[in-house]
Amino acid sequence: MTILVGYSPHKDDVGVLELGAQLARSAGESLHAVTVVPEGWATPVAGDTDRDFKDWAAEEGEASAAEALAHLAEIPDVESSASWVSGRSVPQALLAVAASQQADLLVVGSGENGPRGVVTVTSKTDRLLHSSDVPIAIAPRGYHAGSAMRVRRVTVGFRDDDATWTLLDRVAGICRDTQSVLRVATFAIRRRAMVTSAMRGAEDLVFEQWRTQARAAQSEADEHLRSIGFGDNDLELVVAEGRSFGGAMDGLEWDKGDVLVVGSSSTHPLAHVFLGSSAAKILRNSTVPVVVVP
Repeated sequence: MTILVGYSPHKDDVGVLELGAQLARSAGESLHAVTVVPEGWATPVAGDTDRDFKDWAAEEGEASAAEALAHLAEIPDVESSASWVSGRSVPQALLAVAASQQADLLVVGSGENGPRGVVTVTSKTDRLLHSSDVPIAIAPRGYHAGSAMRVRRVTVGFRDDDATWTLLDRVAGICRDTQSVLRVATFAIRRRAMVTSAMRGAEDLVFEQWRTQARAAQSEADEHLRSIGFGDNDLELVVAEGRSFGGAMDGLEWDKGDVLVVGSSSTHPLAHVFLGSSAAKILRNSTVPVVVVP
């Protein structure tokens, strides 16, 4: 497996490289960082302005690849390389490189305008999430993995439908290969509503029934995972409750070495990542790296 990192130059935040190295280290794979620079417009006769622009873009690409390699040189235990390409669209160019290198995972960073320590989706990342057929890993802004950090625990969002059962088996295999703890989390969101006491009583009954179903699904997942070799030391199951996804996420313990995995919308007709509303809200409230799997 190749870990492809989309690297943007001139940023103080190199968390995307650290996350890429952490994932590559955990999987025993190599890492390749790529920068996308603007592509000029084709003209019948190239003028001085066009040539100057192309020369500038090439210089930016070379400088960015050298910058990435300088950072990666500080992580000698991971085999790494870097390059640059030109393109009209950054997401399309990244996906083209991912296809050409047969990458199994594309790693990107958070936006510079978001709060530090939280995953922030940029417009470019949003387009990637709507068009990629490979998993996308997103680093929180300012992410720092450390020089020898591995993935220690993988939390998978579990809805008890066909899509997340498939995702659960896929993540379980990765956890066994990387010797990571698997945490199965079902999110129970009870929204505040202006209702009468009678309606609130009915709402309580509905929520309690949903909670019972969630715990039954967790028990089924527990039985399944134990049947394929998971035990008390490498398996956790939890129902995360809250008035919002932010509250439910805050109720979970998050440590260094944690990664969150969510699945794409099960109703979308294409085999692309395409975040559903629940997955999008979970992602935007995460303080640990998130991997979105189609």
